[in-house]
Amino acid sequence: MKRKLTFITCVAAGLVVQAAPAFASDPHQDYEVMATGLLSPLHLAVGDGESVKVSQDFSGMLTQVEHDGERHDVYTAKKGWEVAGAEIRGDKTYFLESIGAGQGDPAALHGYLKSIDAKGHVETIANFADYERKANPDAKQHYGLEPDASQQCLTEAGGLPDAPPPQYTGTVDSHPYALALWKDTAYVADAGMNAILKVDLESGKISTVAVLPPRPLTLTKKIAATLGAPDCAGFSYAFEPVPTDVEIGTDGWLYVTSLPGGPEDPSLGARGAVFKINPWSGDADVWADHIMSPTGLAVGDDGDVYVASLFGGEILKFDCQGHRSQFLAVNQPADVEFRNGDVFATVDALVGAPDPMAPSGGPTPQPGGRLIEVDHR
Repeated sequence: MKRKLTFITCVAAGLVVQAAPAFASDPHQDYEVMATGLLSPLHLAVGDGESVKVSQDFSGMLTQVEHDGERHDVYTAKKGWEVAGAEIRGDKTYFLESIGAGQGDPAALHGYLKSIDAKGHVETIANFADYERKANPDAKQHYGLEPDASQQCLTEAGGLPDAPPPQYTGTVDSHPYALALWKDTAYVADAGMNAILKVDLESGKISTVAVLPPRPLTLTKKIAATLGAPDCAGFSYAFEPVPTDVEIGTDGWLYVTSLPGGPEDPSLGARGAVFKINPWSGDADVWADHIMSPTGLAVGDDGDVYVASLFGGEILKFDCQGHRSQFLAVNQPADVEFRNGDVFATVDALVGAPDPMAPSGGPTPQPGGRLIEVDHR
């Protein structure tokens, strides 16, 4: 029972080693390939003229791709650091930068909201690690096995390799992963805090909008046996909710994808969800459920919501009432954005990403991620 996957290690230690099926794109769906050879393109942002910023997370690069395919790197982080979600406003791009989710050491947490302008000037706006050490928004939230789990189950679960405590509360952990801009505010999905944060772009002040609730799963006999804890069958395990993207809907509410901790392959089923959050009260409710590994979302002008299902091999479309359909079948979609009637997405996101299980000294992986544009008008 893994505690969760914070995304800097999620792909490096979990997602890459899960073999994603090869999906052929719908031959009737017209899309244009804007860029190829990207390394872990997990986020994108679309600016004026449909110029796109792609964060190649594992290489710590923010890359600009023009509509004619011309590209150049606009920012490169220090070695080992990750560049994540980005948003464009005028000639300024806001982005997130962090390292290793602290690698288990709260004192080593580093995570920032930064901006870079057209001249390459970088400004640090907010420090999420400091906020987490002070506030720890999910500190009182309980994860793991339900309170009435048997002692035998607790003993078995506690003996699993690399397992967290069978029952625990939120630890000091931060991994700023995605953001959305609204006026003088940035909303940030922090996959380590399990929370949606609000940042004042002028002062850098951080506050908590909402802590996502745990994502419980009743352990069947098959799941419990697979996890090596057969006496846990029948009990519920509350996984951490792990927000992966945040967008502002046409109704002013926040839409947030949640990729629950634990195995992210299909072995435990489609456990991901989209939450709808009231940004004024912080109330969070599940809006769409049973989604395989939702890692990115976009909201169209008409209120439709597009969700990238990384291991589901598809981009889903939900209407304003939450009814779903398949928008596009494509391999490993990681992020999706909507702009001027078009849908942009990063696909084949993990192709060529480094495999931590591979022996050292082997061939260098060849980046295979792509950026595509779908004419949806």
